[in-house]
Formats: sequence, structure tokens, C-alpha cells
Amino acid sequence: MTDERTPSAGQDTARPMPPDTGVSRAQWVYETLRDGIRLGTWRRGERVREETVARALGVSRTPVREALSRLQARGLLEVTAAGLVVATIARPQTLELYAMREVLEGSAARFAAQHAAPSEIASLTQLSGAFAEAVGDPARLAALNRQFHAAIQDAAHNRYLVRMLEDLGDALALLPGTTFELPERGRLAVAEHAAILAGIAQRDPDAAEQAARAHIRRAQEARLDLMQRAG
Repeated sequence: MTDERTPSAGQDTARPMPPDTGVSRAQWVYETLRDGIRLGTWRRGERVREETVARALGVSRTPVREALSRLQARGLLEVTAAGLVVATIARPQTLELYAMREVLEGSAARFAAQHAAPSEIASLTQLSGAFAEAVGDPARLAALNRQFHAAIQDAAHNRYLVRMLEDLGDALALLPGTTFELPERGRLAVAEHAAILAGIAQRDPDAAEQAARAHIRRAQEARLDLMQRAG
């Protein structure tokens, strides 16, 4: 069953579009909707109508149409009998997603151990510390976790790998909630992040990759646990 709603000012993730950033309206709409799906503003199975989005974001229907087409091509939206809706992701797709995530995140950590600048390692250290301090706050842990992994990807200095991980990140937006809602997941992830950081800081590509892969495998276990609890 699908539902449809117009996000209120307090619910949507829209932000005023900067006039001189070079970001097209279609790109801005795409990023706003993608972030809204990730944050749960647009729920899985919820109908997404072109005119509703245009009205909510204060733009014409042309950039909305382009953004919706792109979101559909990336699998974030799907066509059903009810119309265009936010896609859902089942267990088999989740397993495929995490299998690829393990490979790509492991490669990112390996490359970061080889190419990270001292300033990038310092940033990772700060993020790791902030993550540890946020244990007990699932939403903040989730946000800092994304920042930590994004920083590793940047430190890898491989544009093609980053592009693939960005595509993967779009798919991750379809997974509801956060695994940090589970008891002990945050505390365990602190140690996992520390192991990845140690491998990168010590310029040990094998250790960094192995730690990153282990981290994603444990994240998958937590995700499947969360899905089972949700029924």
C-alpha cells in the first residue's frame, strides 16, 4: 500500500538553492529528494508526484521531472500500479548491496593507507573521536559514520572508486533506519573504526582493507538483525 503527502516545512530536507554555485536546479532537486529518502522524509512505498515535489520545493516541473527520472534510473524510485513510488529493498538485494560495499569500502581503505595526506589522517582521527563520543545517539552516530567513510573515500584519491561508492550510497538510502539503533552496535563500531584508522595511519594497506571489510560484514549482520526485528 502506498501513501502520498506533501512534506511540511518542518519535514522536508529542502534548503535554499544557492544562486551562484553552478549547481543546476535538477541536480539540487535530485540531491534534496535523495537526502529526503535517506532521512525518511519520503518513506519507502510512498507515492512521489511531480507536481507535489515542484510545489514543495518551489521549482518548476521541468527540473523535477529530470530529477525523478534520474532517481528512477538509480533504483531509488520505481513504477507501480499506484504510480511512481519510493523503492523498497528486500533481503536478497540487501545482501548484494553489502557484498559490493565490502569490496569497495575495503579498496577505499587500502588506497587511503597508500595515498592519504597527513591532514586527511588527522581529519579521520577527529571523526573517529567524535564518533566515540556520540555513542548512545543513533542519529548522530549515523551522520558521523557517513562522514568517516566519506573521508576515507576522499583519502583514497581514486575518482572512479569514489564514483562507484557514491552510486552505492544512493542505494543505501533505501535502507530504513540505522543499525546504530541496535544495542551495542555503536560501541562495537567505535573499535571497528579504530582498526581501520590504525591501518591507514600506519600505512598498512592489508590491515586497513581487512579492517574495513570486517566492519562492513558486521554492519551487514546488524542490518539483517534490524530487518528481522522490523518483520
